[in-house]
Amino acid sequence: MIIVTGGAGFIGSNIVAGLEEKGYKDIVVVDWLGNEDKWKNIAKRNLSAIVSPEDLDVFLENNHNQISAIIHMGAISTTTEKDVDLIKASNIDLTWKLWCFCRDFKKQFIFASSAATYGSGENGFNDNDGLEYLNSLRPLNPYGWSKAFIDRKIAFELSEKRPTPPQFVGLKFFNVYGPNEYHKGGQKSVVAHIFPLVQKNEEVLLFKSYHPDYKDGWQLRDFVWIEDIVNVIIWMLEHKSVSGLFNVGSGEARSFYDLAASTWIAMGKEPKIGFKDMPEELKGKYQYYTKANIDKLRSIGYTAPMTKLEDGIRQYVQNYLNKEDSYR
Repeated sequence: MIIVTGGAGFIGSNIVAGLEEKGYKDIVVVDWLGNEDKWKNIAKRNLSAIVSPEDLDVFLENNHNQISAIIHMGAISTTTEKDVDLIKASNIDLTWKLWCFCRDFKKQFIFASSAATYGSGENGFNDNDGLEYLNSLRPLNPYGWSKAFIDRKIAFELSEKRPTPPQFVGLKFFNVYGPNEYHKGGQKSVVAHIFPLVQKNEEVLLFKSYHPDYKDGWQLRDFVWIEDIVNVIIWMLEHKSVSGLFNVGSGEARSFYDLAASTWIAMGKEPKIGFKDMPEELKGKYQYYTKANIDKLRSIGYTAPMTKLEDGIRQYVQNYLNKEDSYR
């Protein structure tokens, strides 16, 4: 049995789909479904159970003999969330509870860290899991802080030579895009945000730059196609001897202009791209550059190529966004 927390969310539901496609049978989703369309993210899946988060403790207790792995994607992932107690309960307390369960019952534990732990990137984007390096990072928001807290806590446990789960893998996702993110509102990828405008042949407006080294729209991000995330996680599941923190990105820094232009081209249209002012509250916290260093991932034997931005966007637009049934 494999448990996927946040399994009805964007990344979680794609992991569940990927596991099913690979032949895994006994899959359990832990998530809230709410009163909108989030349920459609898992509507095509054959699941063993759907467990509400408040019932997770009882489920773990009753099924600990059957569970082989927990893939923990459940979190408050809104970077603008201001209720830090809520973030702590969801991102710190629950993650540590699952760590302890996997440690005590000898289960594989794969969890979502985040590239948000790197803050503005002044100390680089290297997935060093040493305590000194982790302590040097300065996330820009409570979400990033909560993920960094867990990374540091695990590093401290290791430094004290305390018991761990037989496998523990923290994955630092960069800017992920792909199907099943429609419920995320303002947290959707830029591709999903601009697609309705492209579909209606209306101009797409990108943020102006307020940094002398970057032209308007040429702020850089590591955009990673969701299928690459899924492939890495399944690879980790099947390589139980691997543990540690790992970046998961494309390994390339590409501009928002490239992303927008690729979306127009995927629809067979000539790009219409303009620029708009950045909100005042973002100007002092805006990242102008992210790029995943994936050397560590390569060093453990993960050799699958990462999807090029143009190829990922073409798949997303043509196979999902421009289809009537756009759920995976």
